[in-house]
Amino acid sequence: MSVSHSSRLNKLVREQYMRLPQDGRVQVTYVWIDGSGEGVRCKSRTLDKEPKSIEDVPEWNFDGSSTAQAEGSNSDMFLVPVCMFRDPFCLDPNKLVLCEVLKYNRKPAETNLRHTCKKVMDLVKDSHPWFGMEQEYTLLGINGHPYGWPDNGFPGPQGPYYCGVGADKVYGRDIVESHYKACLYAGVKICGTNAEVMPSQWEFQVGPCEGIEMGDHLWMARFILHRVCEDFGVVATLDPKPMTGNWNGAGCHTNYSTEEMRREGGLKHIEAAIEKLSKRHDYHICVYDPRGGRDNSRRLTGHHETSNIFEFSAGVANRGASIRIPRQVGQDGCGYFEDRRPAANCDPYAVTEAIMRTTVLNETGVETKDYADH
Repeated sequence: MSVSHSSRLNKLVREQYMRLPQDGRVQVTYVWIDGSGEGVRCKSRTLDKEPKSIEDVPEWNFDGSSTAQAEGSNSDMFLVPVCMFRDPFCLDPNKLVLCEVLKYNRKPAETNLRHTCKKVMDLVKDSHPWFGMEQEYTLLGINGHPYGWPDNGFPGPQGPYYCGVGADKVYGRDIVESHYKACLYAGVKICGTNAEVMPSQWEFQVGPCEGIEMGDHLWMARFILHRVCEDFGVVATLDPKPMTGNWNGAGCHTNYSTEEMRREGGLKHIEAAIEKLSKRHDYHICVYDPRGGRDNSRRLTGHHETSNIFEFSAGVANRGASIRIPRQVGQDGCGYFEDRRPAANCDPYAVTEAIMRTTVLNETGVETKDYADH
């Protein structure tokens, strides 16, 4: 297997140091989204006492010229703490802290999509939007080849791998279960996991989360995934189509409801929201991956359980549609629906913001409204 050299280091030696007391001081790891809009970065500092809330964590800074977020001549960027979690790697009382990135003039960095998402979520808070996102990803060896696949060939066709059991059907379960436990320890609202249709492809689900919390928890779950994979010496890719050919791509299906959708008779509100989404398909496709739809064009082909990127569709229990209404929701007459278009490498802040702009704020067309002055 192609794994990193650092993963072969003796982890028992590391544990000897992890058990050392900290004399009341706390290690805080700041986590942020870099200039790619997909990658996460981190660095750590010591605080003299354990922070009890996010307000106890001070702002910090970093060199934005090294993360594709600033020029070297004016490179300092601000890290503004927004959400705190327990640290599953260094353990209590240490913390992981998700941060927004601000430029030298205190304006949000280009890839800080949380900033506008928070404004929108504050505007629509009375609708109590709940989200659940299903993050698909693929495990790769350090050589970029899918983990567990034959070095000079391909595994058997898709079929036995989805939710599979057995050494000939699933690869990397140790990584998946370690990630799950680490998220639970951290306080991430992870709610499930399963092996996916393509071998070495997996999925975890986060939610339900209300408003801005969805993006915060999914980004931290992604950071923890990459960190766990680092320990095992493999790579987790969120590429929407990591393998060309007759293999499933990777999405980030987004389940969504408002309070009125969850109440008795809510199906009519679900159908009204879907109607609004149908008239704004192009806008959502542009938002649902970091490259304005180019990544998703490799995935949304109308095959492999996807809709066609150029067409909007909706249906009950239809995994080949843009929007799926679960069969149980159709029977109950209330609940939620699933937007199956977001790519695995989408920014959850962008996705959830777009859904609220269209279904609650009633925006139309491809332009978005600036609510900064309201």
